Amino acid sequence: MVSVISCILYDHNIALVILAAIICVFGSAVTLRLLRRGVCTRGSQRLGWQFLAAVAGGGGVWATHFVAMLAYQPQVPVTFDPAMTVLSLVVAMAGLFGAFLVSGARASRVFPAMGGALAGLSIAAMHFTGMFAYRVIGLVEWRHDFIAAAILLAVVCSSAALSLLCRRHLGSSRYWGAVALMVAGIVSLHFTAMTAFRVTPMAQTFPEVDAHAVVALALAIAVAAIIIVGTGLTSYLIDINVRADSNKQIRHMATHDALTGLPNRASFKSRLAEAHREAREADGKFAVIVIDLNRFKDINDTLGHAAGDEALKTLARRMARALEGAEFVARLGGDEFAAIRRFEDKSEIAAFADRLAGVFSQPMKISAMEAAVGASLGAAVWPDDAEDVDELINNADLAMYHAKVGYRETICFYDAEIGAAVRKRRQLAEALRYALEHDELEVHYQVQMSLAAGEIHGYEALLRWTHPQFGPIPPSDFIPLAEENGLISSLGAWVLRRACMDAAEWESGYRVAVNVSAVQFMDSNLPRLVHEVLVETGLAPHRLELELTETALVKDKSRSLHVMRQIKALGVAMALDDFGSGYSSLETLRTFPFDKIKLDKAFVDGIQEDRQSMAIVRAVLALGKSLEIPVLAEGIETGDQMSILRAEGCDEGQGYLLGRPMPIGDLARHGRSTRADALQDGEKPGDAVATGKVATA
Repeated sequence: MVSVISCILYDHNIALVILAAIICVFGSAVTLRLLRRGVCTRGSQRLGWQFLAAVAGGGGVWATHFVAMLAYQPQVPVTFDPAMTVLSLVVAMAGLFGAFLVSGARASRVFPAMGGALAGLSIAAMHFTGMFAYRVIGLVEWRHDFIAAAILLAVVCSSAALSLLCRRHLGSSRYWGAVALMVAGIVSLHFTAMTAFRVTPMAQTFPEVDAHAVVALALAIAVAAIIIVGTGLTSYLIDINVRADSNKQIRHMATHDALTGLPNRASFKSRLAEAHREAREADGKFAVIVIDLNRFKDINDTLGHAAGDEALKTLARRMARALEGAEFVARLGGDEFAAIRRFEDKSEIAAFADRLAGVFSQPMKISAMEAAVGASLGAAVWPDDAEDVDELINNADLAMYHAKVGYRETICFYDAEIGAAVRKRRQLAEALRYALEHDELEVHYQVQMSLAAGEIHGYEALLRWTHPQFGPIPPSDFIPLAEENGLISSLGAWVLRRACMDAAEWESGYRVAVNVSAVQFMDSNLPRLVHEVLVETGLAPHRLELELTETALVKDKSRSLHVMRQIKALGVAMALDDFGSGYSSLETLRTFPFDKIKLDKAFVDGIQEDRQSMAIVRAVLALGKSLEIPVLAEGIETGDQMSILRAEGCDEGQGYLLGRPMPIGDLARHGRSTRADALQDGEKPGDAVATGKVATA
């Protein structure tokens, strides 16, 4: 040990020794960092990092060795063999690459230690190959005990360094411990081996050594080492930055909605948990606002999904600009959003909601058209309305649902009554689903008669539902419920099939009229469904009449016309229902081949007292005659209404005066008791009962 220290202090240029030490530390730190990066990867990536580590490590060790050799002062002329000098660099890089391959094997924990030992042997091989390139004019002697000690030190230190580096969990302290072991192995190898090297001059006088040239050469080698090691370090830094950017992008993708860029459901839940914790610690309050768009489906249906996506992105940008302070808005999915806000006074939540509602009420230009979607907002406050965050979200959702059912586009705050009403409505929706699946619904039939002859022409199918707990549920209640919960198509198909089955059993050839909703009429599979039902039930096509309102046609007129033509090609008739209550466009009658016009009940109710209603009725009847389309008046309840309509030439009628909706079993008796003279006498109608209709979609 004393001999080694003496060799360093008296036989070396200390400045160059320090330079060699700096190169050694820098090279070892970069090499082990690159090698550690390879440990965390697989396949070709690991091979690439191991190669870079070998290049950086070999260059660093080689530069350390030669700068330290230039620091050695043997007092004799020195030259270097170029071939052996280059070979020593190749030996270092190739040897370390092989060692790192072994250390990276995961078959056993022994492999890192074995690889480290091979790395020590590679460094030793480089050192002694470099020494063979070191040519002096003198007698060279080697002390074999120091050579063995030098190699042993390199092997032990390198083995310990790689064993520490390749552990599963590598902290900063373990990494720098591995660097220290690697530096210790390189330095101890070099200076112990140099202590084993003894030169005896063979002449008394030598040309004076140019110290400046030696320093210049050492600096050149140092620069070359910095370039080699720096290349590896640069690769590592680039990879770290790319990985950081990728991780940042992945985190953003994981917490933000891909379409709108707003925070997503996962981010909302995280922010909600944070708001809950902060409010609990500060004894404060916060509100959750659930937002659901009202007319977004219309944009999708009429303009397409691309336009719907554009609308969502526009709304998201507007909402982001409308936020203030710590306010938070996320997209939960589809056309549903949620917001979080801490507050001290409830008016702050109302003001925040007004700002958001203003975003949705503003028109926006989409596909050369202007549209405003509107939204229903429901809010729940912690801790007033819920104890935990899941209950809070559910209550805010209930309040939003209540606002949507009431067609409100302002905020609705949760309270116990709202919660009870909405829960009951949801229970009814589930009960309706169950009733549909278990065939617990009924179809009643209301007669449609010729007003001139008093003959029955057919019946309209009307859906009825009797809840086992709540009793009869009016269609005006459960039909909107079915529309809200996506059951209307299934209900419509069920009514169509049941009505055709019943009509096929009638002895007389009466027709059956079935309503079709806008949702089902926009389904291109409707003609196929009608055809399948007719074939399945055996009902003649001319005995089936489908009724639809004008609202079912205006969303996509060309598509509606195509569907209608397919249905009429089957031999099925089409009737325009509730004429006068909607758009009542003459263009609709000109474009679509209807077989009947049904005059809305609202005009029939007013024909006795209201001159305007009477004028409209006359105009519709005249229009029907001119277009050769029969007109059926709905809602006839008095003999006076009947007399007026017959005098004005109305073709058919339907209403309580003629017959109430009744189960299939009562139709035969009704047919036998119906008399034309009863109609002429103007029978008094019974008590009015809400009839309601169901569309077959």
